[in-house]
Amino acid sequence: MGRRERLFARFDAMLRAKGWLAMGGQIVDATVIEARRPRLTQAEKDTIKGGGTPADWTPARRAQIDRDGRWTIKRGRKRQTSPEEGHKRQVEIAAPVFGYKNHVGIDCEHGFLRRYTVTHAAAHDGGQLGAVLDRDNTASDVWADTAYRSAANPGPARPPRPEAAIPAEKARGKKMPAHIARGNAIRARVRSRIEHVFAQKCRLGLIVRTIGMVRTRVKIGLANLAYNFTRLAWLSQRAAPA
Repeated sequence: MGRRERLFARFDAMLRAKGWLAMGGQIVDATVIEARRPRLTQAEKDTIKGGGTPADWTPARRAQIDRDGRWTIKRGRKRQTSPEEGHKRQVEIAAPVFGYKNHVGIDCEHGFLRRYTVTHAAAHDGGQLGAVLDRDNTASDVWADTAYRSAANPGPARPPRPEAAIPAEKARGKKMPAHIARGNAIRARVRSRIEHVFAQKCRLGLIVRTIGMVRTRVKIGLANLAYNFTRLAWLSQRAAPA
C-alpha cells in the first residue's frame, strides 16, 4: 500500500471513529478524466497499444508522451425540438476523449467516497466492480448502471440483489413497459447522488496534465480525498447545533 492509499485509509478510519459509518448500501459509477492528447502516427498508436515503445523515440520524447492513457467514446444525449413533430426528441452525441477513468463507490447514507480505483479511459466499468465495493457497508444493496450487470462479475463481486439495484435494459425495437420504466426512474434517483462526486471535475478543474499512470493516480486520488474533506465539512456544519 502506497502513501496515497494509506492517507485515504486513515481518513476512512477517522470517519468510522467519529460515527460516520458506511450505511444504507452503496452507489458505484465511473467518470472519464481528460488528459493531454498525444499527437501520434497510426504506427506509433499500434505499438503503444501493444504495450511497446516506438524504437526511434528519444528519451525526451518518451518523457513527454503519455503511454498509459487511452481513447474512449463519451456518449450523451441532447434534447432538440422537432418543428415537424411538435415535441422534443433526444439526439445521441458521441465525442472521443483521451484520458483516464475514476471508478468510485459511495455510501448512500452520508455520500462519502469509500472506495475508488483509477484506470485508463477504455477500461470497462463492470470489470472494476470488485475494487470499488465496500465490504464494510451495513446494507447489501449496490446501486449501479447496466454496465455492471456482466458475467465478468461472478461470485462475491456480483452486486447483491442486482434486480433491485441495477436498471432493466430496454429490448431493441420495443417500447419499455410502464412498470419497468417507473422502476428505472426510482433507481436513477438513487444513483444520481453520485453525480455530486463527479461534479468535482468542474469545481477543481480536474484535468490530467501529468504523464503516466503513477502520477495520474496520485492526482485523482488527492481529488477524491478533497471531495471527502468538503463533504465532511458540509455534513458537520449541518449537524452542528444552531
